[in-house]
Order: sequence, then structure tokens, then C-alpha cells
Amino acid sequence: MKNTQKPTKGKNADKKKQEVLTGHISINSKGVGFFDIEKTDKTPEKSLEIQPENLSRAFHDDIVEVIALGNKIKDREQAKVVRVVSRAKSEFVGVVQKNGSVSFLIPDDKRMYVDIFLDPAGVKNIPDGVKVLVKIKDWKENEKNPMGEVVKVVGKVGDNNTEMESIVLEKGFRVEFPEAVLDEAEKLKKFTDVHFNNEIKNRRDMRDTLTMTIDPADAKDFDDAISFKDFGDGTYEIGVHIADVSHFVTPGTALDREAEKRGLSVYLVDRTIPMLPEILSNDLCSLNPHEDKYTFSTVFKMTSDGKILDKWFGKTVIHSDKRFSYEEANDVIHGTTKNAGESTSVLEASQAGSRDLRNLPAGKYSYSKSETLSPAFFTALTKLNQLAKILEKEKFQNGAINFESDEVKFELDKDGKPIRVYRKTRLDTHKLVEEYMLLANREVAKFIFHSQNEHAGPGSIKQSVYRIHGKPDRERIEDLATFLKALGFDLRNKDGEVTSRDINKLLKEVEGTPNEELIKTATIRSMQKAVYSTKNIGHFGLAFRFYTHFTSPIRRYPDLLVHRFLERELKGGKIEQNEYEKFERICMNASDTEKKAADAERASIKYKQVEYMQNHIGEIFDGTITGVTDWGIYVEDKETKCEGMVKLRDLSDDYYELDEKNYTLKGQRTGKKYTLGDTVKYKVVSADMEKRVLDYTFA
Repeated sequence: MKNTQKPTKGKNADKKKQEVLTGHISINSKGVGFFDIEKTDKTPEKSLEIQPENLSRAFHDDIVEVIALGNKIKDREQAKVVRVVSRAKSEFVGVVQKNGSVSFLIPDDKRMYVDIFLDPAGVKNIPDGVKVLVKIKDWKENEKNPMGEVVKVVGKVGDNNTEMESIVLEKGFRVEFPEAVLDEAEKLKKFTDVHFNNEIKNRRDMRDTLTMTIDPADAKDFDDAISFKDFGDGTYEIGVHIADVSHFVTPGTALDREAEKRGLSVYLVDRTIPMLPEILSNDLCSLNPHEDKYTFSTVFKMTSDGKILDKWFGKTVIHSDKRFSYEEANDVIHGTTKNAGESTSVLEASQAGSRDLRNLPAGKYSYSKSETLSPAFFTALTKLNQLAKILEKEKFQNGAINFESDEVKFELDKDGKPIRVYRKTRLDTHKLVEEYMLLANREVAKFIFHSQNEHAGPGSIKQSVYRIHGKPDRERIEDLATFLKALGFDLRNKDGEVTSRDINKLLKEVEGTPNEELIKTATIRSMQKAVYSTKNIGHFGLAFRFYTHFTSPIRRYPDLLVHRFLERELKGGKIEQNEYEKFERICMNASDTEKKAADAERASIKYKQVEYMQNHIGEIFDGTITGVTDWGIYVEDKETKCEGMVKLRDLSDDYYELDEKNYTLKGQRTGKKYTLGDTVKYKVVSADMEKRVLDYTFA
């Protein structure tokens, strides 16, 4: 986030009334701080550098007050922190180190530039070298190091559970739920069991409509289900049914406060840190197969060419007839399984009756022993897929950006060690589910917006939670265009102004080229981040005028809020004046929490990639150059996407200089070049688990 210029008089101003600037500080691993000042009509964007001795005990991402010192070091304007306004965090994960009577914490976060002293009494029974979570108690002005106390012992360094939990704790998330929250969840379970049938009377009963969930094979919580009905006249009813979390988690309860605090579920390589206790996330709210469940639904009547004839929003009760994995549903859509050279139609197999799908090749399906696949599922999935492709085509014709990319997945052994890293390709069923979730999110946002405007009276308040995505920053687009030109591609833009169609044209051109993934990544990074807001400005990347998040209330708090807004609109309720600032604050916190969760997920992936490569030191792989700097060349493995660095000092065959304009390192004597996007062969030299870095050399 860029800092805005906020001059204040302040007690720290000197006789010349130095301008005091307030905003976020960023600190690198060397303990050097940076304070970015946003560009205005009168002043250009600039960054102030703050040396370690001038940080005044500030931590990374704190809100601080700074003053410019009026001098430069290597052309960087220098500044000093005069006051820490508020802390971004006060808890750090690290390793306990003991030296005689002195105990201290070496933080995992390399941007924490000092060790934290620990009270010897508090670590008396904690062995040297164990990872712990520490809360800073005090940092006196005349002290070199802060004092901290141990909040939690995490475990032994290098243990899988220790390292994964450390990542979560370091980002400010918690694994355990408070007792009051768990007690409330238990009471809800008992109450629901008793009163379930009474509640059904207040809902649209859709239990007789064919309904299914499609999720990852290892999923435990099911937010959404899709129902299908063929009217027989070329029209269809398609229901997008979302777990009715708002029925269970109500404002002001311990569950609601905890869900708001957590903001979302955090997904690591080998585990999920849920937003809600398992009683809700995996049981009460989860749309498990063969169970009656409360849902909040969007139901559409559609023609065979994808036109929406009618739509309905409201509370429902459903019964999921089938739990599909993405792979299983995809096999059904494409209609065949293969065994010993034979091709057997899934539809034929299910119609035959004498042979159910439990006899198909092992691992292909996971149907229960007593279950056969009804032909109705084949019909439903086939038609749902056809309509989804129409929706997808229309989306891209309207200007949505096609940022499809493969995920990195891990196969782990019983101890959590990675034994295989691979790219998971997007299937038709991934796209199918995505299109219906996008449809529901868009139509809910549109309904709330228009409903509020329709019923708005003098002085009335209009508010919801939207998922917004602004237009790209001009300077970033100009930088991207320069980067692409060096790779031989052109991005059409006018002084940094670009349309989504221009970006799609570029992505189409790079499709299938060696630089495809590299350019996609660079293009995504040039975009603004999508965030939550009470103010609707539309979604640039999706080319939607109205968009929100409605479809995942088990794992995202903003979705739960949208459910409440939708119910209020359906019932004709009003928004109170004092709620406006509350919801805007929640949106800002949710956007910030989302970033931390994404950082945690990336950190867990990086850790597992380094751990995987530990077993492949000395081996040679194919890679792509993803970065060139004056200290080394970054190389990403083509299959596993494990990125490491070839250090410049290890290139002993020549003296290489960086050509920043062309993203190239060039040898002075031989003229040999290493350029961004080049395909190379590399050898794994080392894997540092503590620093989570890989060292490569060219083979």
C-alpha cells in the first residue's frame, strides 16, 4: 500500500517545522527501511530510505511517522522514523537460543532485524533449538533488543507439523478455537438436530431435484452444490446452492466474532486452518452427500443457448445426491473409462444395471460399494458443461481476462514429506463449477445493488460488500510493456492505459510459447489486487459491472456478510447509519487477511519445494530463466516450478554484466547471454531448509 502524504506539526518537528509523513514502513532482510510516498498532481512518486539506526524500533509494515533528513546515500533520499503510530504485529515465531544465562529468539521472519531477548524463567523448561511463538512485552528506548515472553511452544525444528504451524502463526493466524466458540458450536448442533423439521417449513424444498457437489478429491467442507432439472421444452432449471452459514452464525455471537477475526480459512500444502469449527465447517454447514441441508440459493431458468429467462433468490433445503471429485465428474462428462484396451461408456455401464462403477479400474472412481451412477448424472453434467462453455465464451467476449494457469500440487508420505511435485491441469469440471459460481456471485451483487436503489428513499443508506478490481496502474503497464518488448511481444496501450481485450490479445499470442507462464505471471503482477469494499466500482479482470463473493461462506467471512445483506433485501430490511463504517472496516481487514493467507500458502509451497529438492541434489533438470539480477539468475523448474538461483559468482567462465533494459546478463569476453525466458539445463547444488532457498548451477 502506498503511503499518502500527511504533514503534521508534531512534537518531533524541528525549528524549521519539518514535514512529518505518516504511513506504512517496509523493512528488508538487511534491516533497511523504505517509506513510499504516493504520486500527486504536484509531486512525483518517491521512496525514502531509512537506515537501521534510524528505524527507532519500527517493525515491518508498522504505521510510522517519518521525516526526511535532507541527505542521500547512493542517490537514495534518507529519512528517519520519529514515532511508531501502531504496530502491524507483536508476535513472532522463531528458534530459542541459549547462551549461558542469556536466552533469546532468532525470528523466522528475516525482516525482523533484531533478536528478541527472553525471560530466562519463561524458557527454563524449553530446550535450546525449539521453535516457539513469542509476544513482545517491551522495548525500551535505550535498549538494543526488545523483551518477549513465550506464548506457545510450537515444536522441534524440521518437524513437518512444527514448520507448517510456524508459517500460520507467523502470519498472525491461530489453529485452536477458544472454548467459548467450541461450546457455542456444540449447542448449535444439538439445537439443529431437534428443530430441523420446523425450520424446513420456512424454506423452499428442493430435495427432490437432482443435486450434486463437485470438489477436490480431498475436500472435507462443501460450500456449494449445483442442481439440475430439464423442463423438456429446451429450458432448464439450474440451482446454485450455498451453505446457509448465516442461519447458524448470527451477529454478536462468539462464533461470529471469531469468524470475523479469522476472516477466512487458510489453505497450506497439507492442511486447512478453518474459519469455523469443524462441527460447522465439516458437519452442520457442509453440503455432505445424502444429507438434508439448509442452503441459500440462486435458481436460474435458462435456455439451451445460455439465456437467463428467470432468476430466484432465497432460503432452501436440499439433498445432495452425489459427491463428485473434479476428476470423477470430468470422466463422466467425457463418457469413457479405459481398461485393458477397451473403452466402456459410463452411461452404458450405469444403464446396464449388471455392472456398477465399483468394478471399473482401481483409482478411477470412488463410488461407494452399493452405489451405481444414474444416467441422470450423465445427462445433467453434460448439459451443465455445455451451458458453462456458453457462459465462459460470453464472459471472454465481454472482456474478461483469461488468466488460466496450472496449480502446483504435492504427493506427501505419511510424515508429510513430499515424494512428488506436479502441475495439476485445469479440467472442464473446474471451469464448469467456476462459471456457475461466477454467475451466482454476479447476479447476487446485481440484485442487491438494484434492490437497494429501487427501495431507496430520502436519506436512505445503500450498502453491501462487493469484490472489486480496479483498472491497472499506468506506470505498471508501461513497465510491463517494456518488459514484454524485450521478450519480443507488444502490449497495445496508450500512455499506460490498457483494456482487458488488449491483455487478452497478448495472452493469446504467448499461448504455447516457452515464455507463456513467465508472461502470465508478470501480467498478473502488473494488475491491481482485487479487494473487498462497500463501494462498487466493478471488476476489471472479469469485466463485470457488479460482482461479490457469495459462494463460500464456510471459508470466507465477506461471503457470510453478503448472505446477511441478501436476506435483508429479500425481507425489506434497512441498513442502520452506524453500520457503514463497521462494514468498510471489515472489508479492509478481510482484504488484508486475504493477502496474509496467500502469503502463508506460498510459504508452505516454497518450504515443500525446497524439501523436495533436498533429495535431488546433484541431479540435472530442465528449467526456465525467470529473473536476472546483478547478483544471480533465477531459474524455475519446468515440471515442479521449484525456483532457485544460480549465483553470479559461480559463473566462472566469464565476467557477466547486467543489461537491465533487455533483462540479460552478457559475458564481456565470450558474449554469451542469459536472458529472461531462456530454456536452460541446471543442476541442484544445495537446499537450505532454514532460509527456504535453492541454489542451482548451469549444467
